Amino acid sequence: MQTAEIPPDEPARYVRITGTQRQRFVEFEFSLGDPELAVEMIMPFDAFEEFCARNQIRRLSPEQIAQLEYDRLKWRFGQPGICE
Repeated sequence: MQTAEIPPDEPARYVRITGTQRQRFVEFEFSLGDPELAVEMIMPFDAFEEFCARNQIRRLSPEQIAQLEYDRLKWRFGQPGICE
């Protein structure tokens, strides 16, 4: 597998693993630049590892995941514009 160098002006690429299915597939969210805007994807484990390597993926830290979940809950159950 050959990994291409991603130009520095390209947005960062993130994944957040959300689950597995039948021990064969990994479910994850993939985003470009902004982890709040993501698409849900599913791939076999080997394909996922290759996808991450080719795209020089950054995995979200536990702190980033917690903040993302907090923001989503705020929008789902709170009022837009409320900061706390």
